[in-house]
Order: sequence, then structure tokens, then C-alpha cells
Amino acid sequence: MAIEIHKVTANIGARVEGVDLTRPLGQETYAALRDALNTHKALVFDAEGLDDAGQQAFARHFGDITTAHPTVSSIADAPNVLPVDSERGRAANHWHTDVTFVLNPPQASTLRSITIPPYGGETLIASSAAAYRNLPESLRSLADTLWAEHTNDYDYAVPDEEVDEEQAARRAQFTSIRYRTVHPVVRVHPLTGERGLFIGGFAQRIVGLSPGESRKILDLLQAYVTRPENILRHRWSPNQLVLFDNRITQHYAIDNYDGLPRRLHRVTVAGDIPVGIEGKESYVIEGDASHYTPVAA
Repeated sequence: MAIEIHKVTANIGARVEGVDLTRPLGQETYAALRDALNTHKALVFDAEGLDDAGQQAFARHFGDITTAHPTVSSIADAPNVLPVDSERGRAANHWHTDVTFVLNPPQASTLRSITIPPYGGETLIASSAAAYRNLPESLRSLADTLWAEHTNDYDYAVPDEEVDEEQAARRAQFTSIRYRTVHPVVRVHPLTGERGLFIGGFAQRIVGLSPGESRKILDLLQAYVTRPENILRHRWSPNQLVLFDNRITQHYAIDNYDGLPRRLHRVTVAGDIPVGIEGKESYVIEGDASHYTPVAA
């Protein structure tokens, strides 16, 4: 069966048919999927029969895979698979790019549906390339010059009095190693040359500005990322896999399913060190993530 790629929205997303994810990809198929990922940023597949081993094998076509997370535990006997589980809390219901607090965040992420609620539980994926293109020229020129500090050690906008014992334990695990890394606010994609806003929930401060000044600028830029025109709203079905380019997207898991069971499995592909428009690379202030991910060439 020939590969068919059906565009879902103008700025992001495509549905892929004609690929059996349970089998190794031929070189032509891989090349077609890589090209589609570069173009559409997020790809949706039917994944009937795919298990954790198969998900990892599929992700490896795009590069070395990371372990599950720098600080959060994997599923049993699968150190490269992270459970995104409602029972572990709702930590993903904020706009973010995966693991940007380390020097080389994943280049791509795969999510596979395991348990889907009867309603709600969608994943939003936004194109930060479209967001950059939407910026007025003066704001784009400013963004081009900015660098932001990303960290896993922040308050998640939850007041301490609202954090119960279980939530506090999860937060302590998430921040058990403190990471602080500086990335360009405008990242150049290494394969396409596109520019995208590389910010999201882990970006906490603009270098050279106060926290208050930083928040205003980050909120202003983030508003362009989350414009409805730039978002794919994916309603999960059983046995689906979504692959998205973590270098030029953000995503958000909507908490709108009344606490019903919801579980996805995530496998991520090791990434390169981000580069700004002047060719300067990101740099670490605090935290060693070598146990989590190799650096992709």
C-alpha cells in the first residue's frame, strides 16, 4: 500500500496512511516520513498491534532514543518508555516543549494511546514556526536577539497550600536534579532552516531581564504560539501513535475528562544542541543530563 499523507490543518498536522508501524521502515518510507515531519510538524498514525518494543523500534528510525526522563521513572522493564498517566497527576496540562531544561532536548517525541477516556483528553500541538512567522517585524527582530533560561525547578503556578502530599512527592521527584539551561528564544531548525519560537513552560527568564520583565515578554511571545490557527487538536482513538517534531512545536494535554483513566506511552528521540540565528549554541548553567540522552550530531 502506498503512503498517503493527508494534511489536517493549514499550519500543522497530517494523518499518515499506508505505513505498518509494527514492521521496520524501508529507507524510502523513512525518507518520506522525515520529509512529512519537516513539513507538517506532527504526524498521526494508526498503530494497531504496536507494543512498547515496537514503539521504541519505530522511534529509533529517527535517531538514538533517550531514556524515559531525566528525573521521572519509566515503566517497569522499559527504561526508555515514559508513562503519561492521569494517575501520576496532570503535569502535562501546560504548554511546553519536552525537556527543554537540558542542553539537548529531544528532537522528536512519540506518544501512543494505551487507555483513552470516553470523552476529552485531547492533546494540543502548536507550530512554533507559524508563531514566528506571525510576529510583527519589530517583535520578530527583538525575539531574534533574546536568550531564555529554562529550568525544571519552578512552582507550576500551583500555590503551596493547594499541593497535597502526593503532589509534593511528584514535584520533589521532578526536581530531584535541578537543571538550568540557556537556549535561544528563536531556534533554527537544523534540517529545514526554519525559525521557531523555542520557549514554553520551562522557559522562566530572559537573560539580562528581571523575572517580571521576562514574564511579560515570554507571555507576549507565547500568545503567538497558542493562536488557534497554529494548533492541531488531536482527539485520541485507541491504538494511535503521534510523532511530533519537538524542535519546532509545543504541546498541551487537556484536563477535561473528569479524572477518568487516561494513559499514553512516550518515547523520545535524542536531539542536537539548539542553535540561534547567529550560530551560537545553547549552554548549561546547572545539571548534567548525560544519563538521560546522548547528543545527536
